[in-house]
Amino acid sequence: MSDQTTVTPPPNGAPRWLRGPLRPFQHGQYRLLAGSLTANVFSDGLWLMAMVWQVIALGGKAGELSLVATGTSVGLVATALIGGVVADRISQRRILMIVELGLTAFGAALAALALTGQLQLWHLVVVATIRGIGGGFYYPAYSAMLPSIIPSEHLLAANGVEGTLRPVIMQAAGPAIASLIVAAYSPGAALAVGAVTQAIAMLFLFFMKPVALRRDTSETKDQHPIRSMLVDLKEGFVYMVRTPWLLATLLFASLMILVMMGPMEVLIPFAIKDRAGGGPQEHAIVMAAFGLSGAAASLFMASRKLPRRYLTWMNVLWGVACLPFVLIGFATNVWVIAGAAFVIGALFSGPMVIWGTLLQRRVPPALLGRVSSLDFFVSLVFMPISMALAGPVSAGIGLAPTFIIAGVLPLVFAVVAVLWARMPADELAHPLDTPAEEPAAK
Repeated sequence: MSDQTTVTPPPNGAPRWLRGPLRPFQHGQYRLLAGSLTANVFSDGLWLMAMVWQVIALGGKAGELSLVATGTSVGLVATALIGGVVADRISQRRILMIVELGLTAFGAALAALALTGQLQLWHLVVVATIRGIGGGFYYPAYSAMLPSIIPSEHLLAANGVEGTLRPVIMQAAGPAIASLIVAAYSPGAALAVGAVTQAIAMLFLFFMKPVALRRDTSETKDQHPIRSMLVDLKEGFVYMVRTPWLLATLLFASLMILVMMGPMEVLIPFAIKDRAGGGPQEHAIVMAAFGLSGAAASLFMASRKLPRRYLTWMNVLWGVACLPFVLIGFATNVWVIAGAAFVIGALFSGPMVIWGTLLQRRVPPALLGRVSSLDFFVSLVFMPISMALAGPVSAGIGLAPTFIIAGVLPLVFAVVAVLWARMPADELAHPLDTPAEEPAAK
């Protein structure tokens, strides 16, 4: 495959509504990819809600929910590195199609077990792990393919669209619809709808045209496959270690995930249920607050240029985003929890648009899949530990102290990362507030 992909220029006279944050939709390939992504994240949203209440329907508590959530994290961490290597070597569209096919098949099997009353907890753990494995291949392939189908000046908007879709569909619409299905029928019915939407995601990818790799793989043709993949992996690690802004951000993200992801995914549902007296509908309200604010922040970011101080703003906002966890630790009202989730969602999602664009603009195209996978791996390596510890830690020291730790420490980590990597000087030396034809070397 060629290492260069020519991006079709936007059509002349595009409607006004396609010239702002929706400008990537001028490109047919992107419209199909966005359709697939929408169905994919909708299925994720259905899973998030259906999985929680399926565990509860089986008599599970925080420990059992931690076990299922840990399965997803383990799958992500186990495959993230190899996913990036694969994304830099073979068709990224093909990778996405295989992932969607596998998730459709296993999702349908799980729904059948649930609807026939044969579902056991270990079935959920297995499918959660498989979903994590799929994510480990999906994210690097999607990130590496995006710059191949739209021009660089549309990347910020495209990442803003993704940042809008994920909160609106995954944290709001998906859980809201799943809660209605769970309340009216059962968690198994929601799992079945999730399997159908996963198949729709694969259908969109089927209609996309082949997308060429932005890398010349001829130099690896005569190497042993395992040796060649190890060399690829090493190149990605070397680039990460030698790039201070990248290394510092990923280390900060890994520590942030360690202290806040477990409380976010495992403890908030039980704070809603045990302290605020809520159920699936109230859980959906909290997730919708998180998702809608994240969508608004992503759309706002997509409508603007990258800030000149993009590294500093990105890391500090992520640290500040965790502070509302302190409020959740003491809340006994669902609307207070929802308000805190609203702030968290906005301050997390806005910087994510910067992050995706930053990788696609400053990382060399031939390394983008591997660096995206390292982003996944290094920032999520502590997620299984966080998920596994959330229940036992809250039982040992209490719910409020656990949320206080999740709220305060990330801001400290963010400040240390900015200062250690000298990000203020780096971002001024490498401005990204103007269009660029190709990513810079660093």
